[in-house]
Amino acid sequence: MSTPTLGYAIKHQHVAVAGGADLHVRSLLDKQQFYDPFGIAEAAGVSEACWSLFGQVWPSAQKMADLMQDYALGERRVLEIGCGLALASLVIHRRCGDITASDCHPLTETFLDENTLLNALPKLKYATGNWGRSNPDLGLFDLIIGSDVLYERDQPLALAEFIELHAAATCEVLIVDPNRGNRSAFNRQMSERGFTMGETILSAPLADGSAYRGRLLRYLRDEN
Repeated sequence: MSTPTLGYAIKHQHVAVAGGADLHVRSLLDKQQFYDPFGIAEAAGVSEACWSLFGQVWPSAQKMADLMQDYALGERRVLEIGCGLALASLVIHRRCGDITASDCHPLTETFLDENTLLNALPKLKYATGNWGRSNPDLGLFDLIIGSDVLYERDQPLALAEFIELHAAATCEVLIVDPNRGNRSAFNRQMSERGFTMGETILSAPLADGSAYRGRLLRYLRDEN
């Protein structure tokens, strides 16, 4: 069911998580939604064509949420980059992990706050994470995760520079990538910044039974 609100339409859906309870998610009705009357999204670098992307449930985001259901977190500070609806962040938060969700879309935090409430969770930490711009309040993290974040040609450099600024001396980076063509360029950028890299082919279906094909990109750096 869709609900018109503030110039855009939403829907509610349940997203299956492998090995865990479903997430109740408030998302945009479809990719045709757009509402930026004061140019706030445009000023943040979000074009009209990309405006609705944050509010969709993407297969790679579902896969990252599945992975985070039982991934070893320990006491590490975790950052989700380009979080969108922040499925993985919600799973980590549900596990009582130290998670901060980040994105550059002006509505991300609004949707995140609503979705934490829908899942009976306390408020989840959120910070603006705009690649290529200063994010002085973000800090350093031990584990950085992201899903389907390499869909544009200029993103490998911008993302690698952003990660370098916010990665602790010892840091693990996990990227779920649906076999985008920019993966090799990102690997080179991360190697130049002292990260070693490994790939795992992801071919198991999503928790809802949908087919998935992609890779888990894992980068490690230890400067201690």
